Amino acid sequence: MADFMFATGIECSDPTIDGGRWRRDQLAETDHYRYWRRDLELVRETGLKYLRYGFPMHLTWLGEDRFDWTFPDLVMPKMRELGIEPIIDLCHFGVPDWLENFQNTAIPEQFARYAAAFAKRYEWVKFFTPVNEMYVTARMSALDGVWNEQMKSDRAYVTATRNVAKASVLMMQAILNLRPDAIFVNSESSEFYQPCCPDPEIQRIADFENRRRFIALDLLFAKPVRGDVYCYLTDNGFDRDEYDWLMRQSVGRHSILGLDYYEWNEKLINSEGRIEMLGELFGWYVITQQYFRRYRRPVMHTETNTPDAAEAPNWLWRQWHNIQLIRREGVPVVGFTWYSLQDQVDWNIGLSEALGNVFPVGLYDLNRDPRPVAQAYKYLVEMYKDEPLLGGTETLELK
Repeated sequence: MADFMFATGIECSDPTIDGGRWRRDQLAETDHYRYWRRDLELVRETGLKYLRYGFPMHLTWLGEDRFDWTFPDLVMPKMRELGIEPIIDLCHFGVPDWLENFQNTAIPEQFARYAAAFAKRYEWVKFFTPVNEMYVTARMSALDGVWNEQMKSDRAYVTATRNVAKASVLMMQAILNLRPDAIFVNSESSEFYQPCCPDPEIQRIADFENRRRFIALDLLFAKPVRGDVYCYLTDNGFDRDEYDWLMRQSVGRHSILGLDYYEWNEKLINSEGRIEMLGELFGWYVITQQYFRRYRRPVMHTETNTPDAAEAPNWLWRQWHNIQLIRREGVPVVGFTWYSLQDQVDWNIGLSEALGNVFPVGLYDLNRDPRPVAQAYKYLVEMYKDEPLLGGTETLELK
């Protein structure tokens, strides 16, 4: 890893909704299956080398040790031909039908088998995201009741969090057994909860939510949780021996901490104790410092965009200035990502319904024509292509 990782991503979310009867496959809804060659070419035309990319797990992984590599076998050679370095997203919000949902306690071991099969078949791949946004995956599926199991309980949330965190650990170990120099970009949503007022109960709720956002990463990076959080986990079914096992693992030293940021990542706990969107109050710079102080890993800005296509170039530069400022203060930020390459569908409602609304957040629209932010990003990359990686610092020793 010798260069600063300017990247984009292909939106590949695939959770189920409507009681599991409807699969939201963003690769299909954005016409990537039809235009995948052109999409890969656009990555290079924009001046980018790194690409966050995931295959449809529900179409690739048909059963235990049963795989259909037809689509990956088309795409992966083209990536190599174009000189694209993929950051392979193995799970992006959904599971194959045969595994049902994130309540299935077989997920950790099964996901490890899938990760090993992928790494064995495409042995040249170095960068992986085992489970994208573990906190969001568990919250939207098991606490907010939007995707997959569509449950709304602390016990379901703890079960989903346990499954995705342990799955990530086992997936990383399985890949490292095949490729000891693999690097993991553990992408997570950089959340923050602000209490609206000095009311003790509102402050308590905000404090707990600010602890809950860390739980999956704490389990992944073997960071002991606070006492009340430990009680929350065990009271909701987390096995103490399993927690102790996770605290003894050391896969985090192979990791880049990926932090995604959108204007809706910052939230307010209102006077009734409910969560509202706050907008950009502190920004990626401030929130990233909280995550970096906790985990002390190299950081990558792994997702950002804005739904206002006209405002997107300004948002792009604002995020880049956040990166420049925090790097000057010694935080080792090694990459930046505009997400995604093309517009998305129904993300303005969190994929909760299949309405077909185009969310104009891409570098390119769904006709593959450039939006203003594409030219701005191309210019930014050209201007800063020789950006140093902050090599030589202890936190960058990914061994």
